[in-house]
Amino acid sequence: MSNWSTISSLATAGGTLILAGATFTSVRSANRAARVAEESLLTGIRPLIMPSRPDDPPLKVGFADEHFVHTPGGSGTAEATDQVIYLTMSIRNVGNGIAVLIGWRVELGDPTGQTGQPDVDSFRRLTRDLYVASGDVAFWQGAIRDPADEQFAPLTAIIAGAERMVIDLLYSDHLGGQRVISRFVLNSRGEGAWLASPARHWNVDRPNPR
Repeated sequence: MSNWSTISSLATAGGTLILAGATFTSVRSANRAARVAEESLLTGIRPLIMPSRPDDPPLKVGFADEHFVHTPGGSGTAEATDQVIYLTMSIRNVGNGIAVLIGWRVELGDPTGQTGQPDVDSFRRLTRDLYVASGDVAFWQGAIRDPADEQFAPLTAIIAGAERMVIDLLYSDHLGGQRVISRFVLNSRGEGAWLASPARHWNVDRPNPR
C-alpha cells in the first residue's frame, strides 16, 4: 500500500507539472501573439512626417493676425518683423496613420542639426490642432510674437542673413501616442523661400530604431 500510495502521489505530481508547463507555454504563446497583434495595430496608425516634394503645389497658410504666405512644395518660409516672426513649412505624412502636430522648436545651438534628441518640454505648443492625413500634403506653421523672447533676436538675425535653420516638430498619432520628433534643416534659396531637408527622427514613446 505504501508503494502504491507513493507511486500515485508521484504520478499526480508529474501530471500537475506537465499541466503547469503546458499552461506556461500557452500563456507565453498568447502573450507573444498579443504583442504581435498590438505592434501590427500600432504600425497601422503610425505617422511619419517628411518634407513635401518640390513638385507639390504651394499652400496658402494664414496666421491669426490675418497674415498670409504661400509655402512652395518641399520648402518653408521665414519672415521677421519688429513684432512677429512667421515660420511655415510644407510637409507630407509618409506613414500609415494620421499625424497630429503638437509643438515645435528652433535649434539655435547647432546649425548643423547634429545635436541629440531634444527634450519634449522644450517645444512650443501649437495654438491649434494641425492634422496631416496619411499620404497627404499639409503645412506646419509657427510664430513668435514677443520681441522679448530669448530666441526672437537671434532668429531674426538668422532670417535676415539667410542662414541655415534647424526646426524640430513634435507630433503623435490620432490617439495621442507614438510621439515622434522629426528634425528638418531649412536652407535659404532666395526670395524668402527655404529648401526643407529631413535630418533625424526620434521616437518619444518607444525605442529608437538605432
